[in-house]
Amino acid sequence: MRLVIARCQVDYVGRLTAHLPMARRLLMMKADGSVLVHSDGGSYKPLNWMSPPCWLEERESDSGTGKLWVVTNKAGEELRITVEDIELDSHHELGVDPGLVKDGVEAHLQELLAEHIETLGAGYSLIRREYMTAIGPVDILCRDADGSTVAVEIKRRGEIDGVEQLTRYLELLNRDPLLAPVTGVFAAQQIKPQAKTLATDRGIRCLTLDYNALRGTESDEFRLF
Repeated sequence: MRLVIARCQVDYVGRLTAHLPMARRLLMMKADGSVLVHSDGGSYKPLNWMSPPCWLEERESDSGTGKLWVVTNKAGEELRITVEDIELDSHHELGVDPGLVKDGVEAHLQELLAEHIETLGAGYSLIRREYMTAIGPVDILCRDADGSTVAVEIKRRGEIDGVEQLTRYLELLNRDPLLAPVTGVFAAQQIKPQAKTLATDRGIRCLTLDYNALRGTESDEFRLF
């Protein structure tokens, strides 16, 4: 991972345009190719970013002062970072991340859903649990009635972070010609409205899980959104 603290201006050019005026920011370039621009506020969310696969080119700025970093994705969209001054530029080897360790309920939900995979729909079949990718394990990988691949992310409480996590998995899995096209299901005991809206916008189906029903103590009905 490369971390750069710099005074910079950021412009996103693509389907949408966005502009960040000159200011001191943290630029993060991760081993998976993603580039993120952070400020000192706004919690965990970057001000702007480019998801992999993308490519970074460093060259002289158009004005002749400072550097211009151009990050381009496969769609031809660009994140253009004009760097006026660099305060810190460091590289760090983080190694392979073991992934998020789920709590007992999430782990049990995963196990139960894998055992009762047709909770997702008639004709679904399990490929495997904890399907490993370069950025972590997908909770459940399965096939629908038509034989298409489906990735399932499971949470106790479904929030935007979980949708973002599943989106990253889907981007990666859809690069594999043996699996593509891969669709997603976001499954949780409770799904926040904002997460549901984001998932729907990205073509991800939401499923509200009844933990007791999966354990066989209540009705096996479930709700789809």
